[in-house]
Amino acid sequence: MIHAHDDQTIIAQCTPCGAGALALIRLAGLDALTVADKISKLASTSQKITNVATHTINFGHVVGKNKAIIDQVLFLVMHGPKTFTGQDTVEITCHNNQFIIDAIIQEAIKNGARLAQAGEFTKQAFLNKKIDLTQAEAINELICAHTQEALKKSLAQLEGSFSQWIDSIQKKLLHALSLCEASFEFLEEDINFDSHIKKIIDKVLQEIEKSQTQYGHQKQIKDGVRVALIGTVNAGKSSLFNTLVQHDRAIVTEIAGTTRDVIETGVYEQGTYITFVDTAGLRQTKDRIESEGIKRSFAEAEKADIILLLFDGSRNIDDKELEVYQKLYTQYTNKIISLSTKSDTQKKNNITREKQKQIFKDILPISIVSGHHLEELKKNIFEKIHELFKYGTMPFLINKRQHLLLCNVQQALIDLKKNMHGPLEHEIVAIHLKDSLEKLTELTGKTISELSLDSIFKNFCVGK
Repeated sequence: MIHAHDDQTIIAQCTPCGAGALALIRLAGLDALTVADKISKLASTSQKITNVATHTINFGHVVGKNKAIIDQVLFLVMHGPKTFTGQDTVEITCHNNQFIIDAIIQEAIKNGARLAQAGEFTKQAFLNKKIDLTQAEAINELICAHTQEALKKSLAQLEGSFSQWIDSIQKKLLHALSLCEASFEFLEEDINFDSHIKKIIDKVLQEIEKSQTQYGHQKQIKDGVRVALIGTVNAGKSSLFNTLVQHDRAIVTEIAGTTRDVIETGVYEQGTYITFVDTAGLRQTKDRIESEGIKRSFAEAEKADIILLLFDGSRNIDDKELEVYQKLYTQYTNKIISLSTKSDTQKKNNITREKQKQIFKDILPISIVSGHHLEELKKNIFEKIHELFKYGTMPFLINKRQHLLLCNVQQALIDLKKNMHGPLEHEIVAIHLKDSLEKLTELTGKTISELSLDSIFKNFCVGK
């Protein structure tokens, strides 16, 4: 049995450490108002935190030993249960100096509070039934969102989009269960609910399968997009990389094989966080260090959401290089944007048309020096990103825990369906349906253990 720790008064900094004008500290729990009284002095000297109206902002000071002023602050006073955690809460807005922040927190701890654990405010909100577990997880997704699409879906999930979807699944399974129970009452009559029960289970399986199919596409929405630059040595990968990230991050020389490790840099553009990855050049080599770099290039091709496959357009391609390109192109066709570099230096096309057809589809000639087709390349990249995102039509994002639980429910229903040929044994079907419903309730946290709960909230930041 999980209980809310209503007797615990906790405090933590909610805003991130670092530069900025203001910081916010949250104090919540049964004694939050009393603790705030002990460390505060309001501008109106006759007033105390415990006496001011709820949901009001009050100007004053945080004071320490002998009433020495620690900082000039605003106190936002909120009485439970109409607060985020459901408990009495005081949020202190102070100047963003870490010495001040630490002094305020230490003063509160001296007067009865304790430092909050990671995710403890959100955990209290869940335990006090202000939100369910999927909404709690959506808060963490919201904070960590790397794309506008992830932000939109996390907000929808916080409002209950995933909870409503789970609720609709539960209602369907409960309806099937009620039909099983009703079948016992009509054993001697010519009334049969078997076809209705089978239709409901098929419908639920279709909905779960749809959500599971989209799980693979959601990585890009949640974490942003990974774009790897891959090609032969001295093909201009590092120059293009520096151009795309608008920063001289990679070394650019005429010496073949300069980049021997993977270099990556993230940029935020058009509502999406994009990680560009510069890789070692592809060629046969006895240099063990460079060989390892080439292995990493192939590993990056596997991890990438989009591959910019570059070929040095100023020279011919040899058979060994052709073999490597063909391998990459065969494996990752849908990921690839094909580029022929150094178009400004090409007096004539040195690539044989036959070989070009063997390797590339819709090859785009570009030049870093002249800027030829660079805008078109960026347009192509964002078209690919749009293709990645368009599959995510569900109004919510599924994390690994939710995905695995849905897999369990899905498998339980598949196993049930295998035994549903001919007249149904309603008692056995009812047992399987109850088992599926129990698994489903773990998603929202209605039947989750304390240990499982702790493992979820430990990944939150302290101030949440």
